[in-house]
Amino acid sequence: MSAGITELNDATFGEFTKEGVCLVDFWAPWCGPCRAQLPILEEVAGTVGDGARVVKVNVDESPNTAAAYGIRSIPTLIVLKDGKAVDQFVGVQAAANLLDSVEKARG
Repeated sequence: MSAGITELNDATFGEFTKEGVCLVDFWAPWCGPCRAQLPILEEVAGTVGDGARVVKVNVDESPNTAAAYGIRSIPTLIVLKDGKAVDQFVGVQAAANLLDSVEKARG
């Protein structure tokens, strides 16, 4: 996985995201728009540094987590604060939109 981005699965998701701010990318390797989102996520991860975590969840390998968040289209990006969704985007998003949402969640 890319620097600054953590890959999570059904077993690791809850514990990793229960505290702090996380930007979660629900994706799949066969999804073209998901691949287009990756360099943007890398930029976001480099910008937020230790202020928030950027994570990816492969919907094919982690169907329980995807179902828990009602993921129907990918990429879907969700900003979590202390394990609770505070913002959500569907489709490829610009870094500025994601950074703005993460900053709002950080308060």
